[in-house]
Amino acid sequence: MDLIVQGLALTDREVNEVMRLSGAVSLQPIDDKAVRLDAAAQDRMPAVRAYCDGAQLDCTCVDAPMSLDRFGLFAMDMDSTLITIECIDEIADMAGVKPEVAAITAAAMRGEIDFAESLTQRVALLAGLPEGMLARVYEERLRLSPGAEETLARLKAHGIRTLLVSGGFTFFTERLKHRLGLDFTAANTLEVRAGRLTGRVLGAILDAQGKAQALERVRTALNLARGQVIAVGDGANDLKMMAVAGVSVAYHAKPRVREQALFAINHVGLDGVVNLFS
Repeated sequence: MDLIVQGLALTDREVNEVMRLSGAVSLQPIDDKAVRLDAAAQDRMPAVRAYCDGAQLDCTCVDAPMSLDRFGLFAMDMDSTLITIECIDEIADMAGVKPEVAAITAAAMRGEIDFAESLTQRVALLAGLPEGMLARVYEERLRLSPGAEETLARLKAHGIRTLLVSGGFTFFTERLKHRLGLDFTAANTLEVRAGRLTGRVLGAILDAQGKAQALERVRTALNLARGQVIAVGDGANDLKMMAVAGVSVAYHAKPRVREQALFAINHVGLDGVVNLFS
């Protein structure tokens, strides 16, 4: 098998040590933070993983080189995946209820509470907040994950369409769609009356099943096979979406998601995902 080794500041010493531990016969640079090691020995992987974990390196086993050219759709979660924050937690911070909302968010991400119920509880705590606070969160706190723009540029260069699917809110997904040139979005809509949040979501809540259905709708519309889809997420609410994709990638994810995904990126930025297909 081949190994994709990635680090925030990958050194020659680290690469050489992984080559020695893995028995790989050669290497191919991907970029200044990633290399492909060819023909590693499978029985040496426990030692390789132990070293990489200690060095905070991502080391991913791939059976054979996978080219981005074989894919047609890249679906991703928004909060803590495309962006670094959980939007609802930051909105709650401005409302003075962040500890209560963040606790529910964390439980939902771990899969300990039904997502739809958790969202209903969290949004109810935001009732009465001025709508303008959403714009403040977007402008003052929302940041793209490291490597996000490089990832999107590479996807577009290969003609891969992009879907941002979120249990969060359209206020943010639509702005990111326009800003980043994304092709499709799906999310929940906060109800606003007289310039203030009502504490409710309009229509059916887009939960884990809704995310999977959104991906399937776009995949069908694009006439793509399941194997032509990559899905990336970090929380339990992403698992059903990831399960209907040909390739699933856990990005800085909760343990349950890492266990069920085909690949996991734990240390490097979002560009580490597309490096797996180099």
